[in-house]
Amino acid sequence: MDRNQAQHRIAELSGQLEDHNHKYYVLAAPTIGDQEFDGLLKELERLELQWPEFASPNSPTQRVGGDITKNFLVVQHKYPMLSLSNSYNKEEVAEFVARVEKEIGQTIYTMELKYDGVAISLSYENGQLVRGVTRGDGEKGDDITSNVRTVRSIPLQLRGSFPDQLEARGEILFMRAQFDRLNAEREQNGEELYANPRNTAAGSLKQQDPKDVAKRGLDNFIYTLQGEQLPTRSHYENMRAAAEWGFKTPDPQRRFIERTDTVEGIMAFIGYWDIARRDLEMDIDGIVIKVDDLRIQEELGYTAKSPRWAIAYKFQAEQGLTRLNDVGYQVGRTGAITPVAELEPILLAGTTVKRASLHNADQIAKLDLHIGDLVQVEKGGEIIPKITGVQLDQRPAGAPPVTFPHTCPECGTELVRYEGEAQHYCPNEHACSPQITGRIEHFVGRKMMNIDGLGGETVGVLVRAGLIHNVADLYTLEKDQLLQLGKGWGEKSANQVIEGIAASKRIPFEQVLFAIGIRHVGETVAKKLARNVGSMERLAVLSQEELVQIEEVGSVIAKSIIDFFAVEGNRAIVGKLKEHGVSMEVDPDTVKPIGDKLKGLSFVVSGVFLNFSRDGIKEAIESNGGKVSGSISSKTSYVVAGADMGPAKRTKADSLKVPVIDENEFTRMIQP
Repeated sequence: MDRNQAQHRIAELSGQLEDHNHKYYVLAAPTIGDQEFDGLLKELERLELQWPEFASPNSPTQRVGGDITKNFLVVQHKYPMLSLSNSYNKEEVAEFVARVEKEIGQTIYTMELKYDGVAISLSYENGQLVRGVTRGDGEKGDDITSNVRTVRSIPLQLRGSFPDQLEARGEILFMRAQFDRLNAEREQNGEELYANPRNTAAGSLKQQDPKDVAKRGLDNFIYTLQGEQLPTRSHYENMRAAAEWGFKTPDPQRRFIERTDTVEGIMAFIGYWDIARRDLEMDIDGIVIKVDDLRIQEELGYTAKSPRWAIAYKFQAEQGLTRLNDVGYQVGRTGAITPVAELEPILLAGTTVKRASLHNADQIAKLDLHIGDLVQVEKGGEIIPKITGVQLDQRPAGAPPVTFPHTCPECGTELVRYEGEAQHYCPNEHACSPQITGRIEHFVGRKMMNIDGLGGETVGVLVRAGLIHNVADLYTLEKDQLLQLGKGWGEKSANQVIEGIAASKRIPFEQVLFAIGIRHVGETVAKKLARNVGSMERLAVLSQEELVQIEEVGSVIAKSIIDFFAVEGNRAIVGKLKEHGVSMEVDPDTVKPIGDKLKGLSFVVSGVFLNFSRDGIKEAIESNGGKVSGSISSKTSYVVAGADMGPAKRTKADSLKVPVIDENEFTRMIQP
């Protein structure tokens, strides 16, 4: 066989094997036997060894595993992978529909199964799989492409006509039969059995050797597409297109996905699967309800954590009875004291539960808990186990009641309870070890200062060694100090930490503001504050009245900011951070000049625009001195309406006599 013949045969075999793979693993309709398939695969493997220049990274031979990966590269998601808001009763689903329809009027919803697996983002260029990335923190995830290629229901090469670039989001999971087979093998070998399919799938995808992953027999379902050139504006129709490209998608024939325009239709789908899920070949833990129209999805937008156009209904949590052995108390980074029940181990939802949150003192009093009680424990999906009831008739004689402590279990400081809050707090924030460690862990996180090499365990080591006592001390660390810590610290790990700390000085002010850990100041509020106040120095002297004028800042957040800067220790740490070169003001190069053409005007943005993105038009309003609001009120100056503006918003604008303008009129307002 000459060079041209080898190239042709490799391409021919690759196409045949991918076609047979699709028929077997996606369509469940094989046309050849295993022996014949293996014969074709071995021929391809032989030719690729002989002619490696013709071997593709997406060759069918990679289904059995490639090279070992020592460390997974962390990469940025092009489109954030946000979690869904969860609902545990049908009333909350109905409220979701009511909110959507109040905003945009009646619309079509898609309902589909919520697979209990591991979220994955698959990137394709010109039909070729180029990357598989875990959800991670939603902004960044681990590149596990080598392991993803071993999942046979994930196409390595798309079929038919498809966009040049797209991302397919889905869930990698174990089918029940495959998971049972895996556990049967482990039992036969005298090995400990895996607890549940979801956790085992997650662990499998983090294996360093793709050959080990290939042996697990993982599966995949795609549940959404992301990209600039999707075939339709309907999520449901896009899933049908994805099936034609070779993806395993929800099957309409089996009612895995349906559409409706009524609450009754949504409830019927939930009711059907609440019963029928027990007969499925894979685990699901709920139903996902989405607005079907992608333009309306864009109109509804997102919160900091989840889309406003979707909700997950979670099935009833699994419950069981076990014995309460003790109650411990954890101190969080804000000083909040959380009671934790220590339980006799019980198997719930596929995992062994030994501990459960009791939330606060009121919950303990409400349950009237005593040590030794037989308690009802509930665990559903990813929810932290909780105690929901007590078998009073089973209470042992003389069982002592659970009493909430008056002092901090870590430092002995008298606890306080702020007006209107359920939690008790330790106010000793600068000398209570768990608070110190927790605040530093928060500070170094990915969405905050993003310091490589500093995880929770490492921070704990540094605190216990006395090298750091607060976040500012990080900037005084030296490489030799880390090397002297001994085991686990070499040149590479020490350099990574020192370089990561130095790089964090370039982190923008809005992330620094989030990182310093002011109570109630999350990522979104930090961005609003940074944009409005410009610097930490300015923020520190604003009054309650001035703070509440800032969008997203209410009286609770305003008081929290004032209280933070009232503490001398906090002011000292902020001062030290500034001395070390941490950004304490907005970089003027990142801020467009502020005009005043829209000063004093408030706008609501609705619909899809031709010349602006939704964020772009909001930025244009703010950069010209205007304010953007999420809802129409009598104080709204204008509604800027694009295509597909919701009828409910137009009706409200008309009723309040708020002018509705299009993007052309808006553009004229801001022109020089």
